[in-house]
Amino acid sequence: VEEPQLSTWFNFKKRPDVITRTDWLAPIIWEGTYNRQALEKYYKKLNITIGLAVFATGKFVDQYLKQFIQSANKHFMIGYNVIFYIMVDDLTKLPYIELGPLRTCKVFAVFKQYNSFDQDFHLLYMKNLNMNILAYIQHEVDFLFTMAVNQIFKNDFGIETLGSSVAQLHAWWYFKNSKDFPYERRSTSAAFIPFGQGDFYYHGAILGGIPDEVLNFTKECQKGIIQDNTNDLKSIYESHLNKYFFVNKPTKLLSPEYNWDPKFRTPSQIQHVKIEWQSERI
Repeated sequence: VEEPQLSTWFNFKKRPDVITRTDWLAPIIWEGTYNRQALEKYYKKLNITIGLAVFATGKFVDQYLKQFIQSANKHFMIGYNVIFYIMVDDLTKLPYIELGPLRTCKVFAVFKQYNSFDQDFHLLYMKNLNMNILAYIQHEVDFLFTMAVNQIFKNDFGIETLGSSVAQLHAWWYFKNSKDFPYERRSTSAAFIPFGQGDFYYHGAILGGIPDEVLNFTKECQKGIIQDNTNDLKSIYESHLNKYFFVNKPTKLLSPEYNWDPKFRTPSQIQHVKIEWQSERI
C-alpha cells in the first residue's frame, strides 16, 4: 500500500507553535495538521488491515495487558480491520476481552531459548516479534504497530499515523535541548551517535510501518544489542532504537500527543492526548 500524497491531507503550517516537518521533509503529526477525512477517502477504498503487536511477560500481564487491549479496542484504528497480536509467557493469565467489530486477536506464546541473551527483555521481544512477523504477520496486515503494554489509549489513534516507517517522539525529551539527549556516546557501542549529531529522541513505546520495515528494525536492533552484550557493554534498548532511526530516517513522526506522560505538566502545545504512558509499577 502506497502512502497518499502528503499535500492532500497534511498542512505543516497549521501548527506554527511546534516543529511539523523534519529536515528530510517527513511530517510530524500534531493535532490540527492532518485531514482525516481526506485519508478516509484514500484508505477506505483499499480495505487495509492494520496489526497491533504487544508483548507482555510476568507482572506486565497482570498489571497492564487488559487495560491496554480494552482501550485499544475502543480507540485504535476505528472503522478498519485490526488484528491484535498478543505475545505472552503465560497463556493462563490472558484476560478475557470482548472485541468490537472488525477486530480479531491472535495470541502467541513467548518463545525462549534459555540462553544468557534471553535475560534481556527487549532482545527477547525483538526475537519473538521477528519470528511472528516472518511466520504470520507479514502475510496478514498492510501496516503494523508494535507498542509497549504499559500505555492506555485515551483518544482516537487513527490512520493519520500510517506510514512506511513510523517513529514516536519521546515526551520527556521533546522540549529539551538536543545536546542533552541521552544517546549512546561510547564509540565502542553499536548504538553510538557522536556528539553534535542526532535529529530527535525517539521513544520505544510506539513503532510502526509496513511489516518489512518493522522486520528490518527488529533484525538491526537484535544485532546491535547482541554485539554490545558480547562486548560487555550495557547499552539500553532505546539507544539502539535511536541509532536505527538516526541511520534509517522514519517517513513519519508522531508528536508527543500520541504518547504523553501524565506525570508531567501538560504544556499548551499538547492539545489532544492520544495515548497516556503508564510509569511502571513495582
